[in-house]
Amino acid sequence: MTALANPKDRFLAELMSEQGPGLERYLARKLDSLDDAAEIAQETFLRLHRMQSPETLDNARAYLFQTATNLATDQLRRRSLHHRYLSRESSSQQSGDAADDARSDTLSPEHVLAARQKLQSIMRAVEELPLPVRQAFLLHRRSGLSYEAIAREMGVSVSSVEKYILQALRHCRKRLARLYPDD
Repeated sequence: MTALANPKDRFLAELMSEQGPGLERYLARKLDSLDDAAEIAQETFLRLHRMQSPETLDNARAYLFQTATNLATDQLRRRSLHHRYLSRESSSQQSGDAADDARSDTLSPEHVLAARQKLQSIMRAVEELPLPVRQAFLLHRRSGLSYEAIAREMGVSVSSVEKYILQALRHCRKRLARLYPDD
């Protein structure tokens, strides 16, 4: 092993070696996901690395675990928000599908035209999304891939995929709300 050049790098390498495995175990219990735990642990150490002089912290272990706890809490909050949103989407689609089935035989040309226009609006909203967000959204909605499969395909974490899809859903919903305020 080569000697690390500066005190900051030596300190962080030692802290990672001593506290990294325990931090990941702690996060895995909190997040119920080994992948998310590894990602949050890495982000925690990156935040320490961005600090001017982390080696001067009075209690680096406490700071490390508090930062990781805060990041994990944010992750859990995003996950909960995402699941609530998907549940609402699913239930509104199911109730909408039942209503559509009941009146599918009686749709007027005006209704068909309005539906096509709404679909075009959604497609334009999807095209406005940043590339990784659009890619994740289309892989999920069009291809039916799971978040894990999308993460592997895109080379990102599952939590990034969750963020991307939530961002896409929010954008589309805002766009439609502006265009169709009475819906």
